[in-house]
Amino acid sequence: MSEQGAWLLIDDDDAFLQVLQRSLSRHGVDSRLAHSHQEAKAALADTHVARCVLDLNLAGESGLQLLPELLDMHPDLEILVLTGYGSIATAVEAMRRGAVNYLCKPVTVNQLLAGFEPIDEPPDLRAEPPSVEEMEWEHIQRVLNENEGNVSATARALNMHRRTLQRKLQKHSRWR
Repeated sequence: MSEQGAWLLIDDDDAFLQVLQRSLSRHGVDSRLAHSHQEAKAALADTHVARCVLDLNLAGESGLQLLPELLDMHPDLEILVLTGYGSIATAVEAMRRGAVNYLCKPVTVNQLLAGFEPIDEPPDLRAEPPSVEEMEWEHIQRVLNENEGNVSATARALNMHRRTLQRKLQKHSRWR
């Protein structure tokens, strides 16, 4: 287990949670999973966690509403808000409600780990744009989500052969 303690990962996308949990475990981070407000509160009540990665949209429920409830239960909890559809307004609101950081998907595990680290110097605002592979992965994930995880329907929507899509999904799961 990592020296910083266990993490609570909250997202309604089970596939994303599984990949994230495996990736974090490779970095020595023990984590618990939750898919809803109720599961998150139950996990926090049952297990001591030091850090939390909270999705902004939990199957129609707002992660922004859950954030202060989690902090009421565990005031020392460090919460990083993660979203696929970021905006300045939600970033400001998340930070106002107690989040330590706000990141937009897709993120690498290293970016996620760095998201919890204190900032020693002002960030370089000339950050690199996402790579073509990251943009492709984000698009694939959106279309896959729109097709409720159906790989064949997603491949048709992307005008891609199903096996090609499966290889891309498998390759990406090994990156992270």
